[in-house]
Amino acid sequence: MSSSTSLAIYAAKAAAAAAATAKPASAASAASAAALVQIRAYSARPAPTQQEGADRRKVTTQTIKKMYADGKRLAMMTAYDYPTSVACERAGVDMVLVGDSLAMVALGHKDTSQITMDDMIHHSRAVARGTRSAFLVADLPFGTYQSDVTAAVNNAVRMVKEGRAEAVKLEAGRRGAPKIDAIANGAGIPVVGHIGLTPQTAVALGGFRVQGKSVGNAQALVDDALALQDAGCLALVLEAMPSLVAETITKLLRIPTIGIGAGPSTSGQVLVLSDMVGLFDRFTPKFCRNFADLGSRMVSAIGDYKDAVRDRSFPEEGVHTYAMPAAAEENWRAYVQRQFGIELDTIGLKHQPAGVAPAATSPKPDARDLDPAKEPSSSSSTSS
Repeated sequence: MSSSTSLAIYAAKAAAAAAATAKPASAASAASAAALVQIRAYSARPAPTQQEGADRRKVTTQTIKKMYADGKRLAMMTAYDYPTSVACERAGVDMVLVGDSLAMVALGHKDTSQITMDDMIHHSRAVARGTRSAFLVADLPFGTYQSDVTAAVNNAVRMVKEGRAEAVKLEAGRRGAPKIDAIANGAGIPVVGHIGLTPQTAVALGGFRVQGKSVGNAQALVDDALALQDAGCLALVLEAMPSLVAETITKLLRIPTIGIGAGPSTSGQVLVLSDMVGLFDRFTPKFCRNFADLGSRMVSAIGDYKDAVRDRSFPEEGVHTYAMPAAAEENWRAYVQRQFGIELDTIGLKHQPAGVAPAATSPKPDARDLDPAKEPSSSSSTSS
């Protein structure tokens, strides 16, 4: 019998026993007792709280395919560390992306091409620790898959084994199809493609520019999308292209499209977390909607903290502090007064007057001096 089955049986028995012995008015207490039993899955990994996805099934590749088949839109969000991944998990997003955009919004680089494979693995592992239900995708950074198929597969395997990602994302058009095929079908690692504006190669595109604005360029994007679908992509990110082009691609494909600056007709959407909550202020893309302004609130909070430190209103005695037991406190105050000539009060030390030797030069306290009420026993000996 599995541990989960045993747990369920035990929970049912606990609920039945509580209901049998409880008064009629306390039926809710029986349910609470059963719920309390169900909270503990096992000691090494407790069941998550409701906010962390306890009531939500794990999103898998099959979940994504079913949501697409049912016409349910996919919500993807970027995360770069444990706190942001927990926030995404509690919000209930379907997919979490460890995007190489963290090079700019989290590490301060001027573009995404400067981040390394080790950087991405480090951040992906942190995000994985906070992700329970969402499907975790991580970018392969610039230079880790462009050279050849072997490098692409090896680095995809590293991202899964070391970074704990469940899928990798590659910025590649039809020329990258052989590498995607080798990763998805050869190594068995799900791949999310990325076409349109590809930030890793923005220099070659003439900067961060909208793609597919001419008929010829739009057709090239359609060709890229079809090639990546045939190569085995699980889904396809469409970035910074006219809505009509994204709609065309979405209607032609048999896999989900996830838009970022590609209009409302895609199968889902993704945004950079730092952009949509106002934490990155170097620039804000036209396609980004600000859902909050946490940046200014953070600055204000830090400023309030600084002022509270300066005016001594933080920390507040009795609220943010720890106390000694009453007897120990009394003994300690008496000892400090006698040993160092310092009077203690609730807001800190009252420094001794000039000319008195500082505490650092005072002799180390004898253990017996810490409690004046205690006298050495007759069997105690002193060292010479």
